[in-house]
Amino acid sequence: MFPRIREITDAFGSRLRVSVDRHPDGALVVLERPDAPTRERALLDAYGADVLAAYIMSARLAVPHPLPDEHVDGNFGTCISLKLEPCAALQLAQPGRQPLEIPAPFWDRLYAELNLVAAHGRELARRAEERVH
Repeated sequence: MFPRIREITDAFGSRLRVSVDRHPDGALVVLERPDAPTRERALLDAYGADVLAAYIMSARLAVPHPLPDEHVDGNFGTCISLKLEPCAALQLAQPGRQPLEIPAPFWDRLYAELNLVAAHGRELARRAEERVH
């Protein structure tokens, strides 16, 4: 079952890949743009994926107005921000990586995928905990 990989395609053929795999802390979520020239990607743990899902909903409600950045700390520290120009997009910035931009046409399906990922992540964390005890 793992890794679990899904690709989201927008109306113009752009792609966003969402994968979840085992990690010592439970789950590792990888977001990447396989069709982008620099193939940007972001790595998130379950906490980061939950914050991103909530930020997507906040961004949908905020556009066309700005939204404060969210900061996720831990092993996969991330700054999530809303960019309004030239068009609405989320930006995930992580130390040592190119920022990943997620345009608005991906948000609804990514939100749904992140909810599925959260369920898988909780189960992976539960299994990791069982192995420790």
